[in-house]
Amino acid sequence: MSRLLKIGTRDSALALWQARKVQEELKQHGYPSELVPVKSTGDLILDKPLYELGITGIFTKTLDVALLAGQIDLAVHSLKDVPTALPKGIIQAAVLPRGTIEDVLVRKNTPGNQRHGVVATGSLRRKAQWLRKYPGDRIENLRGNVQTRLQKLEDSAWDGAIFAAAGLERLEIKPEHLEVLDWMLPAPAQGALMVAVREDAPQVFEQVRNLNHLPSELCVGIERYFLRGLEGGCTAPIGALARIKKNEILFTGGVFSLDGRDVSTIEERSLIPEDILTGVGPLEEYSQQVQAYAKILGEQYARTTLEAGGAAIMETLRNALDQ
Repeated sequence: MSRLLKIGTRDSALALWQARKVQEELKQHGYPSELVPVKSTGDLILDKPLYELGITGIFTKTLDVALLAGQIDLAVHSLKDVPTALPKGIIQAAVLPRGTIEDVLVRKNTPGNQRHGVVATGSLRRKAQWLRKYPGDRIENLRGNVQTRLQKLEDSAWDGAIFAAAGLERLEIKPEHLEVLDWMLPAPAQGALMVAVREDAPQVFEQVRNLNHLPSELCVGIERYFLRGLEGGCTAPIGALARIKKNEILFTGGVFSLDGRDVSTIEERSLIPEDILTGVGPLEEYSQQVQAYAKILGEQYARTTLEAGGAAIMETLRNALDQ
């Protein structure tokens, strides 16, 4: 019988759902496990926007420490919260099939409420894109887990708040007044779950690797290399979406000024090499090919965005966020 794997997770309802999803997948492959919940700094400090905290990987750092200390065997993350450079000694073992990528507006539960003069979000990406489309609106800061944010919306005078559709779906929360924001670029890797393990634990890596979904790994890899190429952190107002359509990658990405007035966006199509389409060769070698291709495309798209005006926006952003 396989050794009981310890799965590290944040202790919010959504994070626990994600960890249980990984636990169920491992069980199907014959690997028993138990959950080890921890509380991150990002879950403890809720009265400040994320960008003001100045901590890289604020939702992942505690799990990184536990993983490197051997207190857990693997960590489950919402991949959009994970820094593009993993800590030394930690590697990505699997990306699960990606969930819904869109953001949604949850309107105040008031009959006939169709206005949105005051909207809440803790995300600079969502704020910038919202203000670009609705420059006359006011944005209020909103932090906390999904249930906490929904309750804050209900208790406030706001007209609505922005959420990731994937989180609401996973918790089976279906607000009555909901609008899909299909015009809003999602965060890089939004809707994707990633499992990290220690680099010196090859047996755990092989066990977890059974959960990997290569099409999702490719798409989120492109988006994360795009983010890394722009030198933008997880909280920067940067959006990206890579999709596979037949033998092509369809990519949309962009960087926004904090007020949404300035933007540099691109739309690209790239042919997928035949060897990646066919998946010939050992799984690990094939995965390395996928990551190498993701790196090439993500960095290429980042350069195109910077040359199209993104460099000036990024410089302004760095100056503003460093103050």
